[in-house]
Amino acid sequence: MPGSKELVWTCCPMGWKAFQTSCYYFSSDVMSWDDSEKNCTAMGSHLVVINTKAEQDFLLNWVKEMLADLPVKMYYIGLTAQEAEGQWCWVDHTPYNKNEAFWKPGEPSDPILEPCTALQVNSKKQARENWNDLACFTDLYRICESAPTCI
Repeated sequence: MPGSKELVWTCCPMGWKAFQTSCYYFSSDVMSWDDSEKNCTAMGSHLVVINTKAEQDFLLNWVKEMLADLPVKMYYIGLTAQEAEGQWCWVDHTPYNKNEAFWKPGEPSDPILEPCTALQVNSKKQARENWNDLACFTDLYRICESAPTCI
């Protein structure tokens, strides 16, 4: 209809990226894993839970686009090892499936001393396997995930 304005549906908050059935926030500042999860929770989300190869590829490709001049960038994700037994768990209690895990070769190297997980993206490589375990006090970027809310 001429002269009518189209309605724009927004399902993710401004500054978040939509993919399939989730919204993703890629931080521009760094924090520890605990502070990262608290920051995500304060925004009504949680650190990202990666369930599929398609989701892993979306995150990898988006981070690569944002790398600019940095050769490597690391983002916390919502996977941690339980302190006592080193069993990997997602923040939303999704069962950990080692067949849908994307660890770098040789990782996880020490779930007791390095119980937190990050995507380690290298601008020169396209490797899907880029998860790295590390100490939770390390200050890194973060990826938050939430369900979309259409308004």
